[in-house]
Amino acid sequence: MDARTEFRDFFTSRRARITPEQAGLPANGGNRRVTGLRREEVALLAGVSVDYYVRLERGNARGVSDSVLESLSRALHLDGAERAHLFALAAANTGTRTPARTPKPHVRPSIQRILDSMATAPAYVRNRRLDVLATNRLGKALLAPILAAPRRPPNVARFMFLDPAATDYYPDWERMAAGTVAILRAEAGRDPHDKALADLVGELSAQSDLFRTRWATHDVLRHLGGVKRIHHPVVGELTLGYEALELAADTGLTLMAYGAEPATPACDALNLLAGWAATMDRDHVSGSEAHPSSTPLPGTSA
Repeated sequence: MDARTEFRDFFTSRRARITPEQAGLPANGGNRRVTGLRREEVALLAGVSVDYYVRLERGNARGVSDSVLESLSRALHLDGAERAHLFALAAANTGTRTPARTPKPHVRPSIQRILDSMATAPAYVRNRRLDVLATNRLGKALLAPILAAPRRPPNVARFMFLDPAATDYYPDWERMAAGTVAILRAEAGRDPHDKALADLVGELSAQSDLFRTRWATHDVLRHLGGVKRIHHPVVGELTLGYEALELAADTGLTLMAYGAEPATPACDALNLLAGWAATMDRDHVSGSEAHPSSTPLPGTSA
């Protein structure tokens, strides 16, 4: 992922999506030959010369100031995630940014203890590439289809685009898939020299036309929190709120925690999932293994 190319393509993609009307400019009827704004219109809105903007859009960010990037962010109507992505790309392009520290490959025992203490909330730790590195009992049960992949560590993006089970597991698959790509695109902007991330993007691009198409949009997303719908093979559909908590002492690692509103079907389903997880643990201790869809819930017949 070349930093200069990423910088250029991000500008081009953001310019193409803004109409003159959205920018407060006259549309000039049907005489426009470009999708979105012209380069000179972006330059006008940002208060920079056309020549300077053209240089930036060609990928030359050397010497660009924060104030110019802020002006361009406003002109292109960038949201918070896109603005952060633009600044990250500019820093990577000029070589002024300290390279990001490589995330730790393992989860510290103290973090695992925190996960295990969250008995009523599914939780797991992931890295920037969306590898699942650690879970608690309920998280293991919730992510059972993802964790079933033979490749270690299991990866959410690989499951999303390469496993046929993903479209059943995620009822909102289109939205979830677009968000997954946007998260990876934002992470690539934070560290375009992350070889493992580049390898994952290359693998998914080669094996999934859908991934490749979405990657080309240059959309970015900050994974902070929200609501997620999941259709679990054992307990059915759950609508869960989630929070993404970056671990300050472990660069690149994020703790994902889920919860359900009290006295809702999702809360009842989580309670059922907790009982099933306990059954799975007992089966594991006794030496038997079972597929999620073939293991009955406690209190039911097989």
